[in-house]
Amino acid sequence: MEAAPTGQRSSHQSVEKGRSRHKIPRDVETDIAYLYEVLPQLSRIFRIIDKIGEGTFSTVYLAEAQMTDGSRRMFALKHLIPTSHPVRIAAELQCLTVAGGTENVMGVTYCFRKEHHVVIVMPYMEHQTFVDIVGSLSFEDVKHYIFHLLKALRHIHKFGIIHRDIKPTNFLFNQQRREYSLVDFGLAQGTPDTQIELLKVVKAKAHKGGGSSKMVEESLGKQKLVPLPPNTRNPAILSSTKAPAKRPCPPSRIKHSKELLGLDKAPRSVFGEKNINGTNSHKPGTDKVEGLLLKTKREEVIPRKIVSSKHRSVPVRTPLNQKPKAPAVSPMLTCNCFMTDRVCNICLSRKQQVAPRAGTPGFRAPEVLTKCPNQGTAIDMWSAGVILLSLLSGRYPFFKASDDLIALTQIMTIRGSRETKEAAKTFGKSIVCSRELPRLDLRILCETLRGLRSWDDASLPAEFQASRNPAEVKQDAGSPARKRMSSGSLRSIAELQEMGWDKAPDDVYDLLDKLLDLNPATRITASMALQHPLFKDMTV
Repeated sequence: MEAAPTGQRSSHQSVEKGRSRHKIPRDVETDIAYLYEVLPQLSRIFRIIDKIGEGTFSTVYLAEAQMTDGSRRMFALKHLIPTSHPVRIAAELQCLTVAGGTENVMGVTYCFRKEHHVVIVMPYMEHQTFVDIVGSLSFEDVKHYIFHLLKALRHIHKFGIIHRDIKPTNFLFNQQRREYSLVDFGLAQGTPDTQIELLKVVKAKAHKGGGSSKMVEESLGKQKLVPLPPNTRNPAILSSTKAPAKRPCPPSRIKHSKELLGLDKAPRSVFGEKNINGTNSHKPGTDKVEGLLLKTKREEVIPRKIVSSKHRSVPVRTPLNQKPKAPAVSPMLTCNCFMTDRVCNICLSRKQQVAPRAGTPGFRAPEVLTKCPNQGTAIDMWSAGVILLSLLSGRYPFFKASDDLIALTQIMTIRGSRETKEAAKTFGKSIVCSRELPRLDLRILCETLRGLRSWDDASLPAEFQASRNPAEVKQDAGSPARKRMSSGSLRSIAELQEMGWDKAPDDVYDLLDKLLDLNPATRITASMALQHPLFKDMTV
């Protein structure tokens, strides 16, 4: 292992120093002890230092291990709580082993498994939390950030991997070293020509369980590790190397009962950080409840009316003990309940459309929000565009919606309602908007939000005026417009100029426009984006 450059502390030293400043909370110690208990082999190799991230379906720990050459290295241990199907876990591992370890994509070092518990071992990358630094990045920092994110996306898309959860918390960033790493392939899906064999299995929904354990084991990348000397282990869990004593599961694990050991139908966890945008707005079981209500309603009504194309109704008798048969209706037939407060039989007869909608609220592409069945790598490019929008405006999160309808409305506020409706038609969707929303100039929007332009001059919609920072509004009352502070970065205009924001070229906003193309068919690809004039002085 190479020594760290003069005057620069190694990642291991800086992490250790930071951990020594505070005592590990008791609940974290309990979770670490639990992890050693369910996977005793970990204690022979790793000294788990702290918990550095927690989500719904996984927890990430920081650990130290001694290598065969005598050096000590830091690792991130991602403990997958037993709620995901083994095939899904194996698919995530295969993405890491096939595409990871290069081009800003996280690789996998090892994997441990015992019964339902799986721990993925990855190199630890010291990084900053995006929300803490988004306002302090210079334009050059932003340019490098989006360039390396596009490199990672080009690399995984080349293998036919759709990440499906691109967001800042899944793209680790070390500002000092300009290091980047794309992580968390728990929601990944494959393109029709994907090179990841297990993503084909996931797409085909062949979750039978047979041979799944073997697939998990065969998807590992192995690296030589040696046990730590006894005096370097955590004294609190030395007993874990013995036969584990039977004790109740920690409170944080109670929710993961046996009935949850099925398919993963909820959003996967966030690697290393909590999701500040909230959880998925889709509530598991909602579709089932609605289906039961609909079924009950149909069976209770004896006389039904089938609306014909000539708008004449014919009564139909249905026995109480017989399930009514859905009429054969052409999918192109226009219903007669459009823009009304009722649902006609034509709409009731249509099959429910099922489409992937995984991902994090605020980063979902329009085709995901409208349940377009044909989704490809373009959804990752949209998410990259949302990240660039946050970087240029200094606002994070930029979109924050409680459901898909509000999320779509927020997109229309930026991109225009007419443009959104026209784009939706290209992938077979119809959108109705109660009022016309104009398309905004992205440069004016971002520069106003960052504090480079006057709010009065920008004439932004009320939605953005309502989001202004109170400190900024107070300054407007008694100081010139040129001295305003950005609500995203809270920096003076002089500081913003020093950071190069007044010299941001039109190219960056042109790239933003192409990333936020509402039509996935014409949205820029990662390979094309890297050839954009914005990166003409950078090595692709």
